[in-house]
Amino acid sequence: MWIWIILGMALATMIPRWMPVWLVDRWELPDWFRGWLQAIPFAALGALIFPGILSVEPREPLVGLIGGLVAAVLAWFRLPILVVIIGAIGTVMVWRWWGW
Repeated sequence: MWIWIILGMALATMIPRWMPVWLVDRWELPDWFRGWLQAIPFAALGALIFPGILSVEPREPLVGLIGGLVAAVLAWFRLPILVVIIGAIGTVMVWRWWGW
């Protein structure tokens, strides 16, 4: 009985992941659709990060905005991701310590 449940769950997981790959591999997508698909990671990343920036300090959203701005500036100069993270965290910590 358990083996059938495990196999059924494996099929239920595999089919939705395999079908899009199989279909996209066989069709030639229009350029506008490819451009739209390439924009999805940026939109998803913004949707995941921006609410967190605004809610890091519920009473002071400016703290999150300053940290996000510093991270964006450091990323603009293509610094390593660790430098961007440390720079944003350090900015938020200094901002909170000095009570600006």
